[in-house]
Amino acid sequence: MEKLGYYLAFPFVRYALVVGVLIALCSALLGVILVLKRFSFIGDGLSHVAFGAIAIASVMKITSNLVFVFPVTILAAVILLKTGQNKKIHGDAAIAMISVGALAVGYFLLCLRPSTTNVSGDVCNTLFGSQAMITLRRNDVTLCMVMSLIVIAMFVVFYRKIFAVTFDENFARSTGLAVSAYNMMVAAVTAVVIVLAMNLVGSLLVSALIIFPALSAMRMFRSFRAVIFCSAGLAVIGAAAGVILSILWSTPPGATIVILDMAFFFVSALIGRFLGR
Repeated sequence: MEKLGYYLAFPFVRYALVVGVLIALCSALLGVILVLKRFSFIGDGLSHVAFGAIAIASVMKITSNLVFVFPVTILAAVILLKTGQNKKIHGDAAIAMISVGALAVGYFLLCLRPSTTNVSGDVCNTLFGSQAMITLRRNDVTLCMVMSLIVIAMFVVFYRKIFAVTFDENFARSTGLAVSAYNMMVAAVTAVVIVLAMNLVGSLLVSALIIFPALSAMRMFRSFRAVIFCSAGLAVIGAAAGVILSILWSTPPGATIVILDMAFFFVSALIGRFLGR
């Protein structure tokens, strides 16, 4: 506790704790929708697109790369959604194509025109978020707070419509719901959350924040609402504990959070088997 209190005196540690909890909350809420729609690996695709966009922004010497990364990632989310509905190219193939292509282009550009002398270190930090924790600022916390309010408000205001679109798009469309508009909304918000999550866990681990809490909750509960609340709770606990343990053990925060989420999944699977689910 003494060591933890010492580190919490630093602002960037407090920022990392707050940002980690808020990003995990948003990722878990969106993860329930994406997992049920069989689109959980969109996190991988969009995070790799964001990596490529960051590389392009670095080569172009753009001061604030988020101004460039956000629109590119949102556009990629819309393209993935539209392409995934194509009968010739299924969703998983579209995600694989875009994610691998963006990753290759990003690494190629960084090696071709490096912005710093330590290209390997920059790539490692972006992919795994190993050193991003110490670069968090008050603006990052504010942005994550705004994003969390938007995601929570989206679920509160459009809960029934999201429920209908998630489980049966044809039925929702027959009742007059603008299914495409709601899908676009979820895709755009997911893209923004993934870009923010890359600062904490990196582009290669960001899908874990989306997948594991949702799957863990589904092992224990059957109702949509219960799964949402359980997924959010597990994600928040995992993120807070992961950041704290990474401080005490000097481990990468992203990897620590993901390992805890994996542990929660195995425990919830045992509980679900005990409950007969």
